[in-house]
Amino acid sequence: MDLAFLHPLYEHSGPWASVYVDTSRHTESTPHERRLTAAAMARQLAEQGADEATCRAVETAIDELRRSGEPHGRALFARAGEVVLDPPLARPPQGDHAEWAPLPRVTPLLELAGQDPVCLVAYVDRRGADLELRSGLGRREAGTVTGRQYPIHRTSSADWSERHFQLKVENTWEHNAGEIADHVSACQEETGADLIVLVGDDRERRAVHERLPQRLRDRVVEAPHGAGSRLLDEDVEAARAEHTRRRAEAELERFLAARAPDGEGRAGAVEDVPGLVEAAREHRIDELLIRADGPDTHREVWIGEDADQLVVRRTELKTLGEQNSWAARADDALIRSAVTTDAPVLVLPPESEETPVGGLGALLRWK
Repeated sequence: MDLAFLHPLYEHSGPWASVYVDTSRHTESTPHERRLTAAAMARQLAEQGADEATCRAVETAIDELRRSGEPHGRALFARAGEVVLDPPLARPPQGDHAEWAPLPRVTPLLELAGQDPVCLVAYVDRRGADLELRSGLGRREAGTVTGRQYPIHRTSSADWSERHFQLKVENTWEHNAGEIADHVSACQEETGADLIVLVGDDRERRAVHERLPQRLRDRVVEAPHGAGSRLLDEDVEAARAEHTRRRAEAELERFLAARAPDGEGRAGAVEDVPGLVEAAREHRIDELLIRADGPDTHREVWIGEDADQLVVRRTELKTLGEQNSWAARADDALIRSAVTTDAPVLVLPPESEETPVGGLGALLRWK
């Protein structure tokens, strides 16, 4: 998962308020309930030591949700009297809760909002294609491809002129498939879609699939629906869930294999907190793996102002030239490091049988 959208959270020092609000329940008393929730979250933050301005900013932001039709929930991250980031959630949190800590509490956000892949759906026929983007947050149109419109249909005649005409039909189909593939590829690159679903008749789907660049082949799913049909939400959800499951399995398998040292005695993966902290400090994390319920996720580490200032023992920060230090959760500190070094993060599902010991692991890159 690409965490570039989290950069604003690490451009300023903490402490931070991290709040998760469930907005999935809608009744006649919803506006009143939201006001009560807003007051309760502000009170929780104040009890944990948050400043009055930040408590007030959070309370106002939650109170304003009474006017929205947010289907699942929202996360709010605030500091110094300002809500810096307030992403919507793709599924409701397990109750409303607020935390005041040196770093933003981001792991729940990755579970509730970011793990679901963005899906680019292409409804393909012989004339062109309609594109749309789907995610856990809804759908939006992503453009239309209009290919050559003539000739499109074959005839049943077998004389020479008709065979020549049918060859032109074949050429039109091939041309349109190429145009659709080019547009799908460009749209995927622009949007960063994780998954591509081709919808239409077998021949048209296959023709487009074969013309997509090699880099996209493992992202493509073909849906067996007739031309002009629209995928039901459950069809898209099934494709997205299967893609997420397969990717998690593949990355976990790669991680497990990389734990064994190579011929030079270097392992390509690490899973103990001291090893992870060292790798993060040296910018060697290539991908961070987190199982949110793992015991090491809430293990205490020490941080300084900069993401590189991350140690297991507080006294070690002085050797790094940092005079100020704060205790933080290991997962929060490692996610900060991943975001600032542009390393992806994969949140493993709780049902994963083989996971990093303690719930935290990383695939490494070597300088």
